Amino acid sequence: MARATPSGGTGAGGLRTWLLDGLQADPRQIEQGPHKKHTWWQVMCLTGVDYFSTLGYQPGIAALAAGALSPVATLLLVVLTLLGALPIYRRVAVESPHGQGSIAMLEKLVPQWWGKLFVLALLGFAATDFIITMTLSAADATAHILENPFLPGFLGGQRVLITLLLLGLLGLVFLRGFGEAIGIAVLLVGVYLVLNAVVVAVAIVHVLVRPSLVVDWERVLSVQYSSPVAMIALAALAMPKLALGMSGFETGVAVMPLVKGDLAGRVRGTRRLLTVAAAIMSVFLILSSFATTVLIPEREFESGGKASGRALAYLAHGFLGDWFGSLYDVSTIAILWFAGASALAGLLNLVPRYLPRYGMAPDWTRATRPLVLVFTAIAFAITIIFDADVDAQGGAYATGVLVLFMSANVAVALAARRHGQRGLMYGFVAIGVVLAYTLVANVIERPDGVKIASFFIVAIIVTSLVSRATRSTELRVSEVRLDAQADRFVRDACGEIHLIANEPHRRDQDEYHDKLRETWLNHRLHSRDPIIFVEVTVPDASEFETELRVTGEERYGHRILRVESSTVPNALAALMLYLRDRTGRVPHVYFHWAEGNPITAMLRYLVFGGGDVPPLTREVLRQAEPTLERRPHVHVG
Repeated sequence: MARATPSGGTGAGGLRTWLLDGLQADPRQIEQGPHKKHTWWQVMCLTGVDYFSTLGYQPGIAALAAGALSPVATLLLVVLTLLGALPIYRRVAVESPHGQGSIAMLEKLVPQWWGKLFVLALLGFAATDFIITMTLSAADATAHILENPFLPGFLGGQRVLITLLLLGLLGLVFLRGFGEAIGIAVLLVGVYLVLNAVVVAVAIVHVLVRPSLVVDWERVLSVQYSSPVAMIALAALAMPKLALGMSGFETGVAVMPLVKGDLAGRVRGTRRLLTVAAAIMSVFLILSSFATTVLIPEREFESGGKASGRALAYLAHGFLGDWFGSLYDVSTIAILWFAGASALAGLLNLVPRYLPRYGMAPDWTRATRPLVLVFTAIAFAITIIFDADVDAQGGAYATGVLVLFMSANVAVALAARRHGQRGLMYGFVAIGVVLAYTLVANVIERPDGVKIASFFIVAIIVTSLVSRATRSTELRVSEVRLDAQADRFVRDACGEIHLIANEPHRRDQDEYHDKLRETWLNHRLHSRDPIIFVEVTVPDASEFETELRVTGEERYGHRILRVESSTVPNALAALMLYLRDRTGRVPHVYFHWAEGNPITAMLRYLVFGGGDVPPLTREVLRQAEPTLERRPHVHVG
């Protein structure tokens, strides 16, 4: 009994057909990903538009946070990246090869409803990270546009409008498809890295031919700080403000299904792209931080300064002229605009894996285009709320990144413990201490990040629970499978099949005898009618869609069909529809009325999968089968 794919509307060219094109109805299709596969370095460029684009503003942020200690703080960030974030996510790639990331690893550790709520909270932080990546990067691209000396003056006050236009263009690219997005990413990353290499190389040459600059920098350090230990300590305190330079790892594993190859090849490709991206970025971060700190006056990094948020662009204009500087600006604007592509790709791979499976989103969320429209609309709202201000969104971005790092660290530490790798586990614990310090320091410094993340978490949980409640009477069964004994019971039944719903307790002879006697008296069944008991147990009511595995059993001379499901009414309805289609006869099921408050019974159904079973079974059947003559019969006495 496979779920049907939504129809395409009035025709092949209809809006509904276009929106739902590529709908991932099969969970196996979701695991493999519906998109065309690409080599690891091409996928690296997709994640790299976020990771590498931080070069557009990271040196300026480091200079503001650490002053003359900016290169030292950046070096500590690089050490944390190479010895912390990179090993963590290389392990995540092994443990979660279908791209679910650390969230899926932690989901397995927390059972039932608590696990679902925990995952929804983590998805809230992931949404914070990914959505703010889109809005912050587009806002920063706008800032680079407005700072260019060749810009027409009339655009100066259109910051929000330009940012919205950039976000709209990003959404249009993804409405076209992932292939187009990766093609654009490869071009933008290639050009941007080459231009950055030119700017950084020229800047380093200027430092080398003017050694007095380094001497002056060292003099400032010796005057301001008493010892190298003090420098490192103060740089460590400033390092959490540089957390934006660690983005890209979570999206790196989220887009794993796009990497070409079998499962093992996908893991190898993802680990390679994470390593190469981290190595490239580490070199650029260290060199750019050193060059900008030594070459740019400190006042220019402050708000309103010519290097504020665009330190390397300042050097490009200063050393290579306005024409090359403008070319660098165009490249920076383009990659910052497209930095949201990796975040959007991550969301498009994460959301269909969780919310529809939990029943906490409509089925159309398994399709790409409706999600693109939803996420673009949310990005529009965030941009308007924050007036396209880069600084106002930085705290939320860093908070989302660091929480996902922490969750990944906990997941891989527990995985190492499970595999008996205690040395590796202790290493991840040590990394976790550093990440925890970085996260706490960032939250204390910029609490607005937690506020924004909390809004996303509450919105996701409330929306998800409402969606689940409204979908509670869907059939919610993907397939019905009978074992050999149950199959024999169905084949041996002659004529109509009569099911007696029994809530199993003692399962002794008296229980079945009393239930059978009650059914005969209340419903006037004949002894010749084929009677089969059906018993549904609920091991995990938090699951939404399940595959019914029906087990046949003979007990005290009675034939019994045993089923495990997340809900009793939906399982009974699915079983009866299966029996109708299998035998060609409409089956009957018999209940007795339950006692208690109907509102309480409905809540028990939503949370525990039970409740007032007879009317709920009938309602599920009514929605699944509109034709009265074909609808299985529900009898209550």
